[in-house]
Amino acid sequence: MAYDADVRTIIRGWKERGLRGLGSAAARIVAERLPRADVDLVTFVPPDAERRLKRGYHPAEQLARALADLWRLPCEPLLARVGRTSRQRGLSLPERRRNVARAFAARPCDGAVLLVDDVYTTGATAHAAASALRTRVEVVTFARAIRAPRLG
Repeated sequence: MAYDADVRTIIRGWKERGLRGLGSAAARIVAERLPRADVDLVTFVPPDAERRLKRGYHPAEQLARALADLWRLPCEPLLARVGRTSRQRGLSLPERRRNVARAFAARPCDGAVLLVDDVYTTGATAHAAASALRTRVEVVTFARAIRAPRLG
């Protein structure tokens, strides 16, 4: 889904207002739009511990587990956050990349991995998490920011 104003409202409800049922609905939408990934297992970008505690769940994990069920793939938490990071919202692309550059550590795994996150804005988080996995990684998100080229 394009990360437009309507989708932002849905994601805010899912992430900030506790509308947990949106995770399985998001997984069905993704599964309808994308072919099953040619991977051996599914994992997810791990949550910031503080936000997970506040929410009581993690949207990316919820999406990953629901997609894994739909696509009949195992889902395992391969990544962990290491160190502290700031929130990505409001940071420039270079700041986002620096913020998550060494934010993840991964358990070793064999085979290709589907990395799931809820929103893809600049790709900094997905890139840092995929780099930590050190295997072939495909990335799936529910929403993605679409950047229009600047003219002039």
